[in-house]
Amino acid sequence: MTAIKWGIIGCGNVTEKKSGQAYNKIADSKLVAVMRRDAEKAADYARRHHVDKWYSNAEELMGDPEVNSVSIATPPAQHLEYALRAIKKGLNVYVEKPVTRNAHEAQQMADAVNESGAKLTVAHYRRALPMFLHVKSLIDNSAIGEIRTVQIRMWQYPRPKLEENAPPNWRLQPELSGGGYFHDLAPHQLDLMLYFFGEPAQSTGYSLNQGGFSPADDHVCGQIVFKNKVVVNGSWCFNVAKSEAVDSCEIIGTKGKISFPFFGTFVACKNEDGEETVNFTHPEHIQQPMITKIVTYFKGEGPNPCTIDEAVVLMKVMDSFTIFK
Repeated sequence: MTAIKWGIIGCGNVTEKKSGQAYNKIADSKLVAVMRRDAEKAADYARRHHVDKWYSNAEELMGDPEVNSVSIATPPAQHLEYALRAIKKGLNVYVEKPVTRNAHEAQQMADAVNESGAKLTVAHYRRALPMFLHVKSLIDNSAIGEIRTVQIRMWQYPRPKLEENAPPNWRLQPELSGGGYFHDLAPHQLDLMLYFFGEPAQSTGYSLNQGGFSPADDHVCGQIVFKNKVVVNGSWCFNVAKSEAVDSCEIIGTKGKISFPFFGTFVACKNEDGEETVNFTHPEHIQQPMITKIVTYFKGEGPNPCTIDEAVVLMKVMDSFTIFK
């Protein structure tokens, strides 16, 4: 395969800036078609982003002979269905996070990929951002010694700042999203923990709906114990005063601490040699570094930057935090 010709299924807000424009800025990559069930919105997207073709039916997009790779950017409830259909058609697949609503659905997707030999990547794009590669480098080079514990806090007002400009949508409808804002935001955070620390030995947690503002739980707590004995504790609450909002990760080692916000632009490292803070500027299209790696993978010239099997592990962790046994 010499060129990756993309079709987006679900050209909504997430594709406007984060990914949609990036496909045409990478060598051997082109966005050739988009799909949205609302035909008027699909046509408007295609016109604004100079995409040649648009569809209001996913089957028609996947049947376009020019399309050899699809990006699935719908709400999570539709990820499995579209991925299975794309795999059957022999298409490469890039799936937004969370990959599915739960681990059971994720395993079905993994089984289809492993049985067919299809190429599928999950959109845990922070793995490719310089800021988080810097954190990984600090960890791998023992900048703070041996890692002992990680403390994650994501606390927001009932309408999180990260979503406050968006209209009421699927994120607070568990049947569509798998949960609430936790399912929308925590995959970024927890996938990085897996990327940094490897395979978990066990995980446990709980979730509840304290505020009653929507059908979704607004408070989640969880703990992961990794096989390398790193312990991660996380607290996600979308029901606090605006003044108490926080986005924080602290990685504590035997010789110091690394701290950073998951949705910010700096990494601070304090160790026996002193303190250093490095500031970062994220790419204009934040998924572009990841998509660059995916194009290389789809062409058979590099590894998969985030496999479905890795995503299954993540969804099992998320389920252990949110599904009562």
